[in-house]
Order: sequence, then structure tokens, then C-alpha cells
Amino acid sequence: MDEATAVPDGPGSPRGRNQDGGDAGRGRTGDTGWIEDALTTPLVEAVRDLDGYGGLVYLRSPDRRSLVLAMVTGVPRSLLKSWWRVPVGGALPMAETYRRDETVWLPDERATMVRFPHFTAGLPYSFGSAHQPVRARGEAVGVLVVLRSAARAPMDAEAVDRALRPAQEQLAQRLGRLTAAVEYDDEPVSVRLPTPAVHPIRVGLLDWDLDTDRCTADDDALALLGIDRTGFGGTLTAIEARVSPDDLHELRASRSDALVHGRVRSRHFRVLHESAADGEIGYRPVELWGHLVRGADGAGRMLVCALVDAVVGLTAAEAAERLPDALFSLDQDGRLTYLNRRSEELLGCGREELLGRYPWEVITWLRDPAYEDRYRAAMLSQEQVSFLVRHPGGARLSFVLYPDVHGLTGRVYPAGPPPGDEPVREDGSAVGALPDGAAVAPPPAPVAEARAGALYHVVQMASVLTEAVTVRDVCRAVSEQLLPAFGVRELALYTVREGRMYLLWESGYPEGFLAPFEGITLDTQLPGVHALTTRLPLFFESPEDLSGAYPGIALDRMSAWSFLPLIASGHPVGSCILGWGAPHRFTADERSALTALSGLVAQALERARLYDSESAVARGLQEGLLPHRLPAVEGLRTTGRYLPGTQGMAIGGDWYDVITTGRGVALVIGDVEGHSVGAAAVMGQLRSAVHAFAASGRPPQEVITHTNRLLTELEADAFATCCYIELDPRTGRALAVRAGHPPPLLRRPDGRAETLDLAGGVMLGVQPDSDYPVTELTLDPGSVLVLYTDGLVERPGNDIETGIDRVRGCLADTPVDSVEHLADRLVGTARRARERPDDVALLLTAYR
Repeated sequence: MDEATAVPDGPGSPRGRNQDGGDAGRGRTGDTGWIEDALTTPLVEAVRDLDGYGGLVYLRSPDRRSLVLAMVTGVPRSLLKSWWRVPVGGALPMAETYRRDETVWLPDERATMVRFPHFTAGLPYSFGSAHQPVRARGEAVGVLVVLRSAARAPMDAEAVDRALRPAQEQLAQRLGRLTAAVEYDDEPVSVRLPTPAVHPIRVGLLDWDLDTDRCTADDDALALLGIDRTGFGGTLTAIEARVSPDDLHELRASRSDALVHGRVRSRHFRVLHESAADGEIGYRPVELWGHLVRGADGAGRMLVCALVDAVVGLTAAEAAERLPDALFSLDQDGRLTYLNRRSEELLGCGREELLGRYPWEVITWLRDPAYEDRYRAAMLSQEQVSFLVRHPGGARLSFVLYPDVHGLTGRVYPAGPPPGDEPVREDGSAVGALPDGAAVAPPPAPVAEARAGALYHVVQMASVLTEAVTVRDVCRAVSEQLLPAFGVRELALYTVREGRMYLLWESGYPEGFLAPFEGITLDTQLPGVHALTTRLPLFFESPEDLSGAYPGIALDRMSAWSFLPLIASGHPVGSCILGWGAPHRFTADERSALTALSGLVAQALERARLYDSESAVARGLQEGLLPHRLPAVEGLRTTGRYLPGTQGMAIGGDWYDVITTGRGVALVIGDVEGHSVGAAAVMGQLRSAVHAFAASGRPPQEVITHTNRLLTELEADAFATCCYIELDPRTGRALAVRAGHPPPLLRRPDGRAETLDLAGGVMLGVQPDSDYPVTELTLDPGSVLVLYTDGLVERPGNDIETGIDRVRGCLADTPVDSVEHLADRLVGTARRARERPDDVALLLTAYR
């Protein structure tokens, strides 16, 4: 496909300079000049190859926190305004594609709802979407998205990947030639998909001397008239000979128009035309426009004319005017581009008032947001949509929308009232009958469901905040959602404690800028304080606005601000401060959305603050049950590590202990199932029991047997695993008992690491009379014994053996000069994990 076939247009296309007036984020390519030149052809071809109707290209932002919509085709930019920026960490298909660097295929609305409910909440329409990583120079730099009708023939993920691979490779080559980093920070560029081939409209030029009736015509005009230049005498008579006798008056009347009005407006006549297919002679409509030109001295009258081939436009318009139904056409953005006379009658509004505008803005009885949403449903599903509207006169009108990638055509006709709902006047005529008594048609059955999609950002934020548990989770969610969604550059979240404001979270501020505001009182003359105390949001669209309201206030590089009060259940929680990098006009919808979001954030913060307080109590309980210091034993070096899980209350039942006995030292590790205060309480009882039994001098087998019996008698409905090893530091001999616990690891003095095959019994608490065999071991000087719980070795999607092998490899590869360093290495992966479904406990013992 030629580069000129699909042309960038719309706002942002004139090389889309950013808000600061520069070219940041619009990186130049090594050959064609601008980043959109690298995107256009691959995007259009990807839509074609996947039989789609629209496509998007997202590129990473300069700060790498967002994916920014750089180019869109086949879909109006306005319908995607909520998705111009999406957070990299968001639960959205384009974000997951970028993070995982792999294709995501969502064939229909159901698949989208299952995997990405937040995305469906924002765009609740029936369509499929394919998301392919965009790579350059060996790394992911963005995402290619193709939108596809859910009604088309199904495709599997492999076929989708194959179809998009050529476009992906072409994008990689083109973006790889960029002279700057592949990033974007501007409005999306809109590209038109190629239109179907239609008969081209030809225009010819003709000069007509009204004083002599001599005519001069160019080649296009002669071709329209069907005259060969060699046989053209240059007279009006020669032209009239080609005009249908029925239309000669139209041509001759052009002279009167020019002399009286100085111009000719749309005179139509037919000219002889020979069919290229069979050579038959017929007539072809043309349209004449002209302007009268006089000589410098006022003498001479020349009519400069344009002849327009009227086959397509004129014929279609005339046909539409003759139809009994009302017809109209909307462009991609929903603005009216055409309506016939019948539409004017049914809608009660003239063409001049409607053309170029949204019909639901001009016609008051179409202002219900649900009607605009029908247009959204048609454009984003690319399926026919029908709905009924009650006219103010009482009649019902049926609207049917027929979309394609360039806009939609609409049809309107009277539908009549539902059966049994037909009020009549005294003369017996139906109330609401239309003036011309047009035939009433039955309402059509809706083809594609349309649902309201109001306040996308509020819905998205509400969905995300339901998953935020801690205060830190809430702050991170607000940062990841608000900054990209509204183009915000700075964010500060403050909380109130004892009549003062304290910073919870900030993003984008210069270092040290917020320090003077820490701990300010609620009588300080600052907008963030006033927003909270008055409980009213404040919006400043320029630095002059803010300085005028608060003279002397410290300003940074931002140019517009909103100060939002955080109020939960009537209780002041804090303030949210947002900053924009350029002067910003806050629309009514944006103010409403930000105000609603502040309420959601306040509720989430209050809930998370309560959770954090309860979690602190629970963690204190658990820390009190674990040993604060391990006893020093000659010949041994011991250390322990504990990491709570990240789910629930972050409290569980893992424990470890080192106990001196009459025969040496007992090394113990255990795990009570569950993550709750109850699990921690059972853990405390078991640890105390094991400690008491071991200190009393009982052998290892009896320690575990008595502990098992005690747990069954507690009727705590809990089970536990345990590994108990009694070691004699003088000889290195050890006796080991295992109750359903993962096997320990042993690193030999030569650096080899192995898994110890210990005989074992069932978990504690299952059967009161269970038997637990003993395994004898001998440790060589320089050995390291590793006891751990399953949280260290279990990972989602992997079996426990794989996890044990991973830890064993780390044990073999790490020097043992310091048991502290070795312990940190072994739990390092688990510590860095964002999600830890289980607790992790570790006990290391180095035998000298």
C-alpha cells in the first residue's frame, strides 16, 4: 500500500506539537521525518490483514509510566478519549501486552469481560481486539491493537499472531531507524482507512464569452461534454448540440443568472454520453457553476465556468430526496454531514442548523445520553443498532444506524405507539400522528445491544480501588490511574492527623518542593487546606489564576491545578493535589469526574487506614510469637528469616526455633495452614509445646508425637507441618523427624548442595496416633543445613520440585563466609516478589 493512501488528519496531525510548543515525544525518523510516518502503513495493513475495522498504536511515555495512544485509524478519536493514556501497571489488555511482551487475543466481549473486567467497564460494547507488542532495538516500546467485529468468522490465537506478524516486523524496522528514543507524549494522530473504489468525480473548466458566445474549454471539460478537441469549433452552438433538448433551457438560463446575479449556481443538464461497455448512446448529468468577470474598462463579459460530473453526487442526493423515509449521515465523530428533506420534517429541524453538529446537541429531545450511546455502540461494534425515541408530539420514531469505518448512515421512520397505548382525540384521530399521515412501520428488533458508558474514569477507578488493600496500595492505584487518564504531571496525597496535614504520596514534584508544607495546620492560607476545610474542590486553569487567589504562593513548573477534598462518610481524610504541565481548561464533565474520584479515593483511604491499623496489631502478635534472638551454641552459627505473605492480613503460621537440649541443640521449623490471627495463635501454642517437650529431654520422635497429639486435642480445625532435627555440635551426628514438611537442604563442605531424603509421617493434627520415623544424619565440618517452609519454593504455575531445585542451585552458588548474607540470598527472590501468596520462613545452621 502506498504511503499516500492513508493520510494523517484531525487535531494533532500538523506535526502534533506538544503543549509546550516543542516536538518532544514526536521523534524524527532517519528517513521520512516524523514518528507517524513510521506507524501509518503498518497500522493500516494490520487492520486489513486481520479483517478488522480499526486500529491503534500505543507507545510508551517518556517517564515509562504510561502507554500513550500515538495513532488511531477506523475509529473516532473522540470515542477513545478515556484511553488516550493508560497506566503501564493497569489491568488492561494493552498494558498486559506491553508488560509481558506477548500477544493478547480477545475474540469477543465475553472473553474481554473474563480477563479484563476494568476494560469492559469503560467500553461496554461488543467487539473483538488483538493486542500485539511493538518492539524496537530488542525491547518492547508499545502495543499494536486491531479492533475486529465480534460477528466475523472466529480466529484462533495462532492465526491472529501470524496475521499481525508482518505489521509487527515492519514497525520494528521503521521504529528502529528513529534517531531519538521511541516514546510519545502528545495527542493521537488520526489516519483514514482507504475508501472503497468509486467512480471519480471529474471537473472541467470552461470560459464563455457572453458577448460573442465563443467558448474555450480544457480537456476535462471537453471530455465531460463528449467533444473531440479537433472537431470543436469553440462556439456555444457546438456545446448545445451535445445537450439534451429537454435541458437546453438550463444551459441558456445560465446567461441570465450571470448577467443578473454575477454568478451561476448549480445549473443541471444532461449531455450525450457513449457507454464504454456496449457503445450505446445515453445521457450523463453535469452541473455548471460560474462567475462573471468584466474587463478593466467594464467592457466585455466573460463567464468563467466549472463543469462538474454529477453522476455520483447528484443522482444519490436526488434518490435520497425521493425516499419516504428520513435518511441522514454522520461522520466518524458523530457530526451530521447529510440529511434529506424527510429528515427535516420528522426531526423538526432544518439542515443549516444541523449540518456539522451533533444531532443530540441541537435537538433537545435527543439529549438523553442513552441516544448518543447508541452511536457509540454502532461505531465500536460495527454492527447495526436500532432504538425507539418518543417525539415530543407523542409519536414514536424508530432510528436504525448502519455503520462502517468512515461513519454511519441513519434511517428514521414513524413506529407508532405500543399496542393498547394509543390515546385518541375527540375526533377519533390518534394523538401524536405525524402531519402527513405517513404509513406506520413496526419497530425493528435491535441488532446490537447498546449500553451507557458514562464517566469511564470513575468506573475504572472504582474497579481498581476495590482491589487496593493497604494505604500504599491505594496511593499507588491513584497515581497509576489519575496521572495517565487526565494527563496529570504532578500528584500529592495528604492526610489529616491531629489537625495537621501530612504527605502520604507524591509523584512528579521537584525534589524538596513539598518539604515546607509538611505538618501545616488547618488554618494555613493554602488551597489544599481550603479545599479540605470548605469541602469544595478548587480548580485553577493558569498560574495567574492561582497567584491571584493566593498571592505569594510558591509555584513550581506546573501551569494548572486542581485541589480536591478527600471526605469519607462526612469525615475529613485529606487532600488530593493534581498539577498539569500547561494551562488547562476544566470542562464540566472533567470537574464532575474529578470530584467523584476524590470521593472514591477518600473512601478507599479510610478503609485502607483501618486495615493497616488492624494489620499492625496482627503483625505485632506474630512478631511476639517468633524468637527475637536465637541462642548462641558453640560450634554452630544460626540465623533465621521470616517474610509475611502479601495477601489477607499478611499474617500466617510459619515459625522457626533453636532449642538447647541435654543432648545438643534442636533445630525446628513449622507451618500452620492458613493466614489469620487464628493460625498465628495455633502456631504460638505449637511452638511453646515443641519448646517444652524438647527442653524436657524427650527424644525427637516423642517430641513430634506428643505435639501431634496435642494439636488433635486442641480441636482447632488446623493442620501443621514440621521438621525437627536434634544435632550434637561436638560430633555432627543428628536425628531428624519430618511431619509432612518439605525436605531440608544440605550444602557439603566442597560446595555441593543436595536435598536430604528424610523419612516422614503425615501432617500434625490429622491422626492422634500417627507414627513418625527418625532418620540419622552426620554433618561434616563446613556443612550448612537449610530448613524452610513451602512459601520459599512454591510459585504459581510451577511444581514444588522446581522451586526446591532453584533454591538448591542458589545454595550451591553462594559463598558461605556469612550465614547472614547466605540467608538474604536465599530469600531474595521471594522478598522482591510483588505478590507472595504464602509466608516464608528460613532457618540456616552452619556447622563448624
